[in-house]
Amino acid sequence: MKEPGLDNRHRDKDGEISRKHGNTLVRTLRKIYGPNFASGFADSDTLAYVLQAAPAHASLTQLRRDYDAGEFT
Repeated sequence: MKEPGLDNRHRDKDGEISRKHGNTLVRTLRKIYGPNFASGFADSDTLAYVLQAAPAHASLTQLRRDYDAGEFT
């Protein structure tokens, strides 16, 4: 089930932006998860680009878990 989220975008219950929104900017993700999230990427990079560049992370949920654990900066 989806619920409205930031800017009326649909998010899963855990807050993840739906997979079809790979065009979400890192800038937006930093507003949500903190200024150091995906620190190796530019504000203008997209979620799809980050996931492609970090193949061990299949989703935003996995990125977020690894970031919280200090394994992805």
